[in-house]
Amino acid sequence: MNADFVYLLIGLALLLAVVLPHALRTVALSAPVVLLALGVLAGLLPLPDEVRISPVEDRAVLEHLTEFTVIISLMGVGLALDRPLSFRSWASFKRWGTTWRLLALAMPMSIAVAAWLGWWVLGLAPASAILFGAALAPTDPVLASDVQVEGPTTDAEDATEIDERDEVRFALTSEAGLNDALAFPFVHLAMLVVAATTLGEWGVKWVFMDLVEMTVVGVGVGAVVGWALAKAAFRSSRPSIRTAETGEPLLALAAVLLSYGAAEVVHGYGFLAVFVCAMTLRSMERSADYHALMHEVIERLERLLTLVVLLVLGVAISDGLLESLSWRGVTVGLLLILVVRPVTAWVALRVGPKPVDRVGDDHLGPRERLATAFFGIRGIGSIYYLAYATGREDFSDVDTLWSTTAFVIAVSVVLHGVTATPVMRWLDRHREAAAR
Repeated sequence: MNADFVYLLIGLALLLAVVLPHALRTVALSAPVVLLALGVLAGLLPLPDEVRISPVEDRAVLEHLTEFTVIISLMGVGLALDRPLSFRSWASFKRWGTTWRLLALAMPMSIAVAAWLGWWVLGLAPASAILFGAALAPTDPVLASDVQVEGPTTDAEDATEIDERDEVRFALTSEAGLNDALAFPFVHLAMLVVAATTLGEWGVKWVFMDLVEMTVVGVGVGAVVGWALAKAAFRSSRPSIRTAETGEPLLALAAVLLSYGAAEVVHGYGFLAVFVCAMTLRSMERSADYHALMHEVIERLERLLTLVVLLVLGVAISDGLLESLSWRGVTVGLLLILVVRPVTAWVALRVGPKPVDRVGDDHLGPRERLATAFFGIRGIGSIYYLAYATGREDFSDVDTLWSTTAFVIAVSVVLHGVTATPVMRWLDRHREAAAR
């Protein structure tokens, strides 16, 4: 890509990142919808070849751009969540029951069904079908901002009273923060299936290394880095190191890079490490204003990166990214968005007891379950998974994978972007009416 065009693209995205949130505040339309449309329109212009990005030819650029966008978003998600989580407390663990059901039940079912549809309907090879299911299963932490919690609560007099009061937003936010920990093992599974010839060659390795070891390492690294940074920021004996007192919010960006880099170096899941690091930072001095300062910086950077990626995706769509999309791909894509995710999530949310009703509205009624099941937004994470896997192994049907995934993302961005605001307002009205 031409360097001059990069400056132009970033400048345009930055301008839109400043203007769009306020311009669209009163309409049922999200900024990602507008940016994707602008990208599609820009792609129709006679742009020179050197400024266009192809997912196949420019895979490395796309991989690193989406990788950085996702880890920035995961830090923002972790800092935004108010509900504490401590594995030493069973009561705290149970308060996340909605999240565990979405992760342990809905997501594996979604991966399995999507992989089966990829194999049976699209005719993908087994490894490509598994990659297809893994890439399109996670709820995206980047594009789901309209249905996620807004940010950390820091104005409570008693830190023990800080908690989420909107179970729908909490469920979707926490799911988006954690489901990469389950998607990545299946991406690795697809890569192992490509290279192996028998089950014995990859089965044991996948279970013990990709599913268990890398997850444990990711959690451990994130917790250690988050604890060390929180201790330094809030309780260091040296005033110059206590960044919570100086109000320097760039510690959040340092936390992103340190936790992700450390986890990847020791072969753990970096995405999981970043989220755990953010949650650990958030757990110390939970009512401090410093958390809001860090979240604000991360949120603005995330918004800029998201708009850049969506502009690039829109241009690629106009430039022929959907050329390999067949009617079978359209059918599978619509089924994933309108049937597979809603049904699997709804079934998962029906399993087990309701969370304890401690704050009055922290449970999922029928309306809340439907909304939570519906908003399984697919997005930038899916692009990263495809770029990551196809750059390391020789998958078949790569053009079909990219075309169908791009179609699913585009439909999800538009459908969920248009419906998010009215649906959440509808739920708020019912919640307020019930409270009266």
